[in-house]
Amino acid sequence: MYVPILLGSESDKAHAQKIADVLTSFGVTTEFKVFSAHKVPEKLFAFIQECNKKKGPIVYITIAGRSNGLSGVTAGNAIHPVIACPPFADKADYLVNIHSSLQMPSDTPAMTVIDPKNAAMAALRILALSDETLKKKVEAGIREMKAKF
Repeated sequence: MYVPILLGSESDKAHAQKIADVLTSFGVTTEFKVFSAHKVPEKLFAFIQECNKKKGPIVYITIAGRSNGLSGVTAGNAIHPVIACPPFADKADYLVNIHSSLQMPSDTPAMTVIDPKNAAMAALRILALSDETLKKKVEAGIREMKAKF
């Protein structure tokens, strides 16, 4: 199980780390990669092609704001699921970033999840579909959450 966390900018690492912390607590391998779909698409394409050949489940989480080409380009070329989790600094930044993540072209199925922890949990649930051990960990986490109420 592998979740590459693709960042549009080095400045998004703190946002990405919130996601990675959740994933690693469940034993899922993560890795940060910084790509600009606008400036160096060839590097992104090469990475996606490499991942398309790998065995085992993969879920991408993309972190990009402004004009979110990263999520769409990844989803348009990857055979694995893509979850966009755009960062934002304030309400105005949120409005720009959320709209660029929600409005993907046809045939580029990037799901958008705003909260970093929820993005990680969505990836875990996708991965748990094919891994019984992870499924049990996710179920235990749900029980723990419910016990708090």
